[in-house]
Amino acid sequence: MKIKRFVAADMRQAMRQVRDEQGPDAVILSTRRLDEGIEIIAALDYDEALVREAAGKGPDTLPQQQTEREAIFAAELANPPRVRRDSNAAARTANPNAPKAHSSAALAADVADAFRVSVAAPASDVAMNTMRAELNNMREMLEVQLSALRWNQTEREQPLRARVLREMTRLGIDGDVARTLCAELPDDMTPEQARYLPLGVLSRSIRTTGRELNTVGGGITALVGTTGVGKTTTIAKLAARAVLRHGAANVALISADQYRIGAGAQLEHYGRLLGVRVFNAHDATSLRNVLIQLRGRHTVLVDTAGMAGTDPKLQQQFETLRASSDVRVCLVLAANAQSQSLDSAIRAYAPIAPQTAILTKLDEAPLLGGALSALIRHGLSLDYTTDGQRVPEDIAVADSRKLVCHAAQLLKNRNDEPDAAVLADRFGFPVPAATV
Repeated sequence: MKIKRFVAADMRQAMRQVRDEQGPDAVILSTRRLDEGIEIIAALDYDEALVREAAGKGPDTLPQQQTEREAIFAAELANPPRVRRDSNAAARTANPNAPKAHSSAALAADVADAFRVSVAAPASDVAMNTMRAELNNMREMLEVQLSALRWNQTEREQPLRARVLREMTRLGIDGDVARTLCAELPDDMTPEQARYLPLGVLSRSIRTTGRELNTVGGGITALVGTTGVGKTTTIAKLAARAVLRHGAANVALISADQYRIGAGAQLEHYGRLLGVRVFNAHDATSLRNVLIQLRGRHTVLVDTAGMAGTDPKLQQQFETLRASSDVRVCLVLAANAQSQSLDSAIRAYAPIAPQTAILTKLDEAPLLGGALSALIRHGLSLDYTTDGQRVPEDIAVADSRKLVCHAAQLLKNRNDEPDAAVLADRFGFPVPAATV
């Protein structure tokens, strides 16, 4: 019997380590929550009699301690396809030793019943808290196993749908968005349709404004977003396009970034190159006064300071931009950022209600799925995309079909396939918390 200790950040990762190293025959002896995460003690070639003998108990003595009960339940959870004997089997079948296959729902019900028995009459609050923590660990293990069962069932019964979900995962599309897109596909699609229809559904789900670069401007546009997403460079590109179309005299730039060192100097440098005057506004009153001076200009672009959603000065920036109801707010998002970061940025700037978005740094993104997922999830419409530092060449009107084609093109340089455990985690189903 080989016993090994596994430690991971959460139960899913710990179970994945056990499965990868010891295989499906591993038996979970104990679980424990530590400061660094979850600890699992697992054994291969498990011999229960040997364990009892080592613990100083006879082979016929029933286990009485909580840790031994956990080992039994955890071992069954770690091996869901295996059968298990019910203590009341004699009441339901003539052969108590005959194996019986358990469905996912039956397995969940049996384990929940065992939980209720194991927590009867706790000795103290400390014991109750410890037991609750152990039950939570057991529930997480059950979720992992049932999710894997459900995903395996999907692969068997709906192979084309499973293939679509796998390809969406390869694109980097988040699980919730992939589920929504997959639900729009016909149930009777052919293998050929399964290759192309998902890309079409993805393309239709991305909103674009169709705002042409030749007609850029025509009002006051403020670019907002977190630090380092490329707001100032994007403003220079838009200003250059507006100058070519309407002339430098009809274009103005406003710097509302009073926090970043050299921000105003960078915008003034672009202004000198384009022959466009740059104004400064540090609060709502000064921005309102500047906008009054620029009423006759065709295009006015406002550069703002990059701030994280937790920055206390962000609210002050909102108040500054609310100085004029004519300001069109455009949220700048970096395509090379993680999906969670993009979601946080969109939520942080939601109070100012951005009308549109600009997706930058397409040339630096290994995958576009995270950015596309955030746009679809929050229903943001895209104005433009950028893919380089050149002014004004590296900017284009947002085109959903081109974005999807670019996302698919990025996969040609990647040979990695999503792990089965990742797919089960994304597209399996959660188990409701057991009532304690």
